[in-house]
Amino acid sequence: MNVSASFFRSQHRARASRVSSSRAVMTRFGVLITCVLISAPAMAQVSQLAQVPQLAQGSLGVWSRDAQRRVVKVYGAGGLKGLEAYQSGFLVSPDGHIATAWSYVLDVEPIVQLDDGRRFESKIVGFEPSLELAVLKIEASELPYFKVESETSVQWGDPVIAISNLFNIATGDEPASVMQGSVASVTQLDARRGTFKTPYQGDVLILDLIANNPGAAGGAVVDADGQLVGMLGKELRDSATGVWLNYAMPAASLRSTIGDIIAGRRTSAPPEKTPILERGKSHDFVTMGVVMVPDVLETTPAFIDEVRETSAAARAGLRPDDLILLVNGTRVESQRGLLRWLRTIDRRDDLNLTVQRDSEILNLVLRP
Repeated sequence: MNVSASFFRSQHRARASRVSSSRAVMTRFGVLITCVLISAPAMAQVSQLAQVPQLAQGSLGVWSRDAQRRVVKVYGAGGLKGLEAYQSGFLVSPDGHIATAWSYVLDVEPIVQLDDGRRFESKIVGFEPSLELAVLKIEASELPYFKVESETSVQWGDPVIAISNLFNIATGDEPASVMQGSVASVTQLDARRGTFKTPYQGDVLILDLIANNPGAAGGAVVDADGQLVGMLGKELRDSATGVWLNYAMPAASLRSTIGDIIAGRRTSAPPEKTPILERGKSHDFVTMGVVMVPDVLETTPAFIDEVRETSAAARAGLRPDDLILLVNGTRVESQRGLLRWLRTIDRRDDLNLTVQRDSEILNLVLRP
């Protein structure tokens, strides 16, 4: 998630002093690739991309329209400090399962709008932090959907289209936006060794098109045969050079996780009707040495503001600015949701925490 703990501290100070701030205007630059990610042979391949013919406009319309019916618009949390309250997703089953990017937009139960304009409340079935992938579910059936293949079929130079809700241009029953380009390279993304901050460390499709815009995360990348080949990732910017990366995660890398979530083999939803324990018998972060950021929003993310020295939290390795994603495998929707969930866990039991620290996903055990 791209929100930091310092953001909520600043929001808290702003509310106290009643000082309003203006939203900065973002100037975006498209980029093909960077030398950090692409080897010399791949750079030689890029020089040949000019020889790849683009499809005629009529062919593009036929090619894209069928795929657009499988892409959805996702609306949720956001709207502050340049945090757009929308993104994209695509159907992966006829029964309303939707793959999308895991982000702050999903801090509330999102609204999903289909290609035909129908709107549905959705539930988050599960997510995988290391892939930045989430699966939603709406109550609908007999929907057009993408089959997620087990192998990536595209190579450098292959023509592709990216379909997404970029900039929230399409509304109602207007089809999702389409951008045409090609695959510049298939390479490994190891962001921790570079300056791109993301927990995802797998293969990526580097795209010769300006695809990764606000709202595009979770969109579909489709080849000339209409097959899904990738999911557009969240915006990544080189912190040293300011260069933006246009990329997608191969569909094959997401296939098994999507299947496990749909089949119920992997879930992060809290159990229903879990009893609340008395305060003296349940876990309490304060007694374990954790201070959370000021709770200024209805769904303030569970960022840690301070960790007391020599406390149980310090021994577990928790640090300020850590974002708590999972507790005992259950998704943490917000700071308030975290505190409610802790009230259901016996204080004598260990807490298995999944946290995001900068671009890393860490599993820590907090022992009482």
